[in-house]
Amino acid sequence: VSRPTRYLYPGLPSRQFYRPEDFDWTSALAAKTPEIRAELDELLARQSLEASAFAPYVEKAGREGAGVSHPLLDNPDWSAFYLIKQGERVKENIALCPRTMAAIDAIGDDAAPAPAPSVLFSRLEAGARIPPHHGMLNTRLICHLPVILPGQCALRVGNETRAWKDGDVFIFDDTIEHEAWNESDEPRYVLIFEIWRPELSARQRHLVSELFKLGGLARR
Repeated sequence: VSRPTRYLYPGLPSRQFYRPEDFDWTSALAAKTPEIRAELDELLARQSLEASAFAPYVEKAGREGAGVSHPLLDNPDWSAFYLIKQGERVKENIALCPRTMAAIDAIGDDAAPAPAPSVLFSRLEAGARIPPHHGMLNTRLICHLPVILPGQCALRVGNETRAWKDGDVFIFDDTIEHEAWNESDEPRYVLIFEIWRPELSARQRHLVSELFKLGGLARR
């Protein structure tokens, strides 16, 4: 069942996974995986020489006084390298991964859902587990493009569990309870971005966007 933590658009179906073949951009994106992997490899090689480019996905910064409690708060076991963070393009990071950003930009407006979408490489360390949780909004879906898969990694959404596979884009509703784990001995990397729910018309998208502007709804 869809249980968003911040905003529920009534009448949308509770559907865990969507079929990639129902979206006209998935095959083109999957075909870019080698280029995206090459940029990630360069980024990781650069990171070994400099300060870590990845930061904990669940950060305390900006949440002071909000009473946020999370088992992975400020924990690097689940970390992120953002190209877009809460709607803001991170220019210095995009400069390091221009082909990756271009592949997302090629999707078009579908990949820019309100109120503040993010695009990031997500790293899950060996042996780490992301506990069950719900996303904020049911007006958008979460997309995963696997980039580095060490094996023994999976995602559960609702009552369905799937293992990532090369070239297999995951599209799912994160307002349904979900969790992920990496039982291998190496980190797992996926490219994460958001899209509008396909059930919403252009007019509905516009009205939802205006509603979020009026309400000042933040990304987290």
